[in-house]
Amino acid sequence: MQEGRSGSGRPSGCRLTSERETTMSPTIDRRAWLKTAGAAVLGAGLGSRCAAPVTETPKLSRVRVSPDRVIRTTVGLRPSRPSGFVLKSERLGDKTVIHNYGHGGSGMSLSWGTAHLAVDEALKTGETRYAVIGAGVVGLSTARLLQRRGFEVTMYAKDLPPRTTSNMSGAWFGPTSASEPGHITPEYTETWLKATRLSHRYFQDHLGDEYGVHWLPHYAFSENPPDPEAPRGLEGLILDLFPESRQLEPGQHPFPSPYVRRRWTMRFEPAVYLGALMRDYRLAGGRVVVREFESLDQLLGLSEPVLVNCTGLGAKLLFDDEELHPIKGQLTVLLPQPDINYLMVSGELYMMPRRDGIVLGGTHEEDEWSLEPSDPAMRRLMDGHMEFFGAMT
Repeated sequence: MQEGRSGSGRPSGCRLTSERETTMSPTIDRRAWLKTAGAAVLGAGLGSRCAAPVTETPKLSRVRVSPDRVIRTTVGLRPSRPSGFVLKSERLGDKTVIHNYGHGGSGMSLSWGTAHLAVDEALKTGETRYAVIGAGVVGLSTARLLQRRGFEVTMYAKDLPPRTTSNMSGAWFGPTSASEPGHITPEYTETWLKATRLSHRYFQDHLGDEYGVHWLPHYAFSENPPDPEAPRGLEGLILDLFPESRQLEPGQHPFPSPYVRRRWTMRFEPAVYLGALMRDYRLAGGRVVVREFESLDQLLGLSEPVLVNCTGLGAKLLFDDEELHPIKGQLTVLLPQPDINYLMVSGELYMMPRRDGIVLGGTHEEDEWSLEPSDPAMRRLMDGHMEFFGAMT
């Protein structure tokens, strides 16, 4: 799975997982700057969606895919909503509840952005004590930003890293998997765009080995030539967040595909990243209470006046969200291979290198609550990647 599942409609504190820069002045609009700086190139006949030609590609190693290199299989459930994540506040009795959940396969990517917007809502309450419900990446990011405002924060969750859904994610910066085309409103698109750009900037403050965030080249493949006029949906609004996008011609790459696009994106190592966020939260004085909530009444019984709901799939039970449903994702992890320094996406398959292993994905099983690994899914992942990397030149 690219990112992120809860089980049985329980709160995200529940067991949802299974194992078998360039600096620029903030006063400058980057898109406007790019338009100005690229005027000479555009004048040479390249449209705004065109990419500069590439004359060479670095030597790329092939992933060694074989059954005897498999070290684990993981399963997680994405908290999916076709209309996108929920970000709003409401009054329930004497409590203010701020919702920040339902990020689908983009929880890691959108975490800082929706946390920032949730904290904006929190500031309107005038309160100084907050309860964050859920200890996945969305809950941790929200808790950290509340702390940065000087507030007192207690985090409640049944599972903590490394046993959260977020630990089971791929994961790289891919914010478009939080909704489905045809189901979103202009208002959602505006909020999503704001959250995406905020997240992208926050993550650049966490680059390096300490947090496990690095820039890597990302290769995407197609059997058809690129169509510059084809609609790009949400991704078309954020092309500038993926630097050095290039279309590679045959002979410029070693992959078994006629059409290849290379660009740079941020890769996240969940075990490292989530562990570092939890460390930062505790060092800043944050409290952690391990607890499962089985009803809204239990939740409203907390002493904090403001509750931030980061429960993922748990919101289905606690807040009766009928649109929220799981999408099961399964990953196969191979022994680490330090010479692999790129990620690839080919149809439903993707490969992500990390220090703790080579991650092979992906699967998407709608409305599937089982956390048991699927042998057919594992065979599909292994066979598909063996064929792909075996055909590299």
